Amino acid sequence: MNLSQFRQRGPFEWELPARGSMRVPGVIFASRALIEAMDDKVGEQVANVASLPGIVAASYAMPDAHWGYGFPIGGVAAFDAEEGGVVSAGGVGFDISCGVRSLHTGLKLAELEPVKPRLADVLFRRIPAGLGSTGALRLKALEMTAMLKGGAGWAVEEGFGHPEDLARIEERGCVAGADPSAVSEQARHRQRDEMGTLGSGNHYLEVQVVDELFDRKAAQAYGLAEGDVLVTLHCGSRGMGHQIGTDYLRAMVIAAPRAGIQLADRELACAPLKSELGQRYLGAMRAAINCALANRQILTFLTREAFAEVFPGIRLPLLYDVSHNTCKEERHVLDGQKRRLFVHRKGATRAFGAGHAELPAEYREVGQPVLIGGSMGTSSWVLAGAGGAEERAFASACHGAGRAMSRHEALRRWQGRSVVDELAARGILIRSPSLRGVAEEAPLAYKDVGAVVEAAEQAGLARRVARLRPLVCIKG
Repeated sequence: MNLSQFRQRGPFEWELPARGSMRVPGVIFASRALIEAMDDKVGEQVANVASLPGIVAASYAMPDAHWGYGFPIGGVAAFDAEEGGVVSAGGVGFDISCGVRSLHTGLKLAELEPVKPRLADVLFRRIPAGLGSTGALRLKALEMTAMLKGGAGWAVEEGFGHPEDLARIEERGCVAGADPSAVSEQARHRQRDEMGTLGSGNHYLEVQVVDELFDRKAAQAYGLAEGDVLVTLHCGSRGMGHQIGTDYLRAMVIAAPRAGIQLADRELACAPLKSELGQRYLGAMRAAINCALANRQILTFLTREAFAEVFPGIRLPLLYDVSHNTCKEERHVLDGQKRRLFVHRKGATRAFGAGHAELPAEYREVGQPVLIGGSMGTSSWVLAGAGGAEERAFASACHGAGRAMSRHEALRRWQGRSVVDELAARGILIRSPSLRGVAEEAPLAYKDVGAVVEAAEQAGLARRVARLRPLVCIKG
């Protein structure tokens, strides 16, 4: 990226001063190496977001930011409904509530190694993965509506987990204000057979080992020790979220001019928060969040069954579940006043600091677990929300490594079989229905996740707690 238009506010903070139609400045949190490697389009999109009505403070981008649809992936922006603020479907993304859930196993690495190939095969057999993958569950109309209203709570009531799971999920597994009537029949149809499935792309189930601890107090609160084996799920709302994004983007493109909104990019199509369309989108989006939470809950049930086949009696309690494609109504202090804001996080993770009332009691003293996914052959991370992040970026942090190249370019450079073989030689077992998908997600197609999380820590967004090394990856 060309940095000539940026003002460096610190070693890991870069400001794009407001100019032209920008209502607020843009801010990118990154090291010099990370921001220089970003496409110029990221800066352009940060500036475009800053031009939207009712935006407050700044248009932010996280250290893993890369070019996205309208908003950059890794973009964060908050809007005030009382100041004409908007909600943007592109600012949430198509895979609504795509997120990460991590589970404790109670196992140590030495216990896993002798049965690792068998466990990989059992997980691959039991966890539906891949493009168009479907599960055993078929939802009828009334069940679909109940799921969209109830989220992970509905799944637990249906027998896919335990009540104690809900305490370690954002919003206790169910976002209020979901409106199933705002979800189209096509979106419902696409989701009917997809509950309890990983999907494709960068979605996965990964068995990991805690490789190194960086904050022992937070690690103890989270129940982490070196050598512990964890399981992490990364997936979202599948076809439903994509269809809701498509439906409402079309409607917002048409409605924006009528609302007097001039768009720097039609991909930023949005609707006033106080409009009927804005409220309908929020209702549909919240339903999709609940869909994603229910989906990860069902996948948790299937994962527990798979582990129990290899380790009878094992439990797999939750560590935490976070989403990173959402718009959430939150209260934040701005200019000395607590204000009701609608915070878009697209490829960014909520990162509440210590003392926040919404956190589980056992995590409140150290801050929210922030789960950062790696890229199949690279490390994943557990971070903790930093208190300063509330003032710096509405309590937000990065969500992963961020792509360094397109899937097309990855396919040109790598073959899936060679990626699988190379990772196997390093002790990482890959199971996937698509070698093409493996090539698209080759580890080197992503940024250095270690550099990304270090930048997040140095920028005061979150602090490093534990690094996780992959052992088995079920890749969609």
